[in-house]
Amino acid sequence: MSEQQAVLFANSAFYTAFATRDAVAMEGVWSKASSITCTHPGWQPLVGRTDVLASWRSILANPAAPRITCRAEHAAVHGDCAIVTCIEQIDDGKGNVEFLTATNVFVRTGSLWTMVHHQAGPVNLDPRSLEDEEKPALN
Repeated sequence: MSEQQAVLFANSAFYTAFATRDAVAMEGVWSKASSITCTHPGWQPLVGRTDVLASWRSILANPAAPRITCRAEHAAVHGDCAIVTCIEQIDDGKGNVEFLTATNVFVRTGSLWTMVHHQAGPVNLDPRSLEDEEKPALN
């Protein structure tokens, strides 16, 4: 597996934990060795493992939280750091779909890529631009 594929695998683990509402898996995605940060849409930045993971536990425990699908992933590896940009498709379960643009930053510790930053925010996007994706979206 190439480094780019390994980073995309780590990114997929993040979105799988989100989709399955698995707080334990979500904790495992995030770095334990590095300082972590997260900016949810409309939130102030969260700094540190305690605050970041508390936010995710709250989001994952909310039965009204929307379904998120990761689309159009792109990974850029810079030594022991990697940046994944992607589009998050948000489905509220009532037929409303919106899109966010997301940046996920990973660091390599040994052979593992773990997340150190996530930020998502609104994007003006024509959904038809996602129709030519090479791989299916995660559910």
